[in-house]
Amino acid sequence: MPYINVKVAGKLKKSQKEEIAKGMCDVLKKVAGKEKDTVYIVFDEVERENWAVGDELLA
Repeated sequence: MPYINVKVAGKLKKSQKEEIAKGMCDVLKKVAGKEKDTVYIVFDEVERENWAVGDELLA
């Protein structure tokens, strides 16, 4: 049961999440032989003001 946690700064559209999920499932099938119905994917959309690179906030 693969578990993938995708963290992104800002919001994604539903269609973007669907495309990302499909791509990840395709790679896991091709590389590891995992069926898509065994893959769990969680999207964490973090507000840019709550994410920093070094000492610089993304917002």
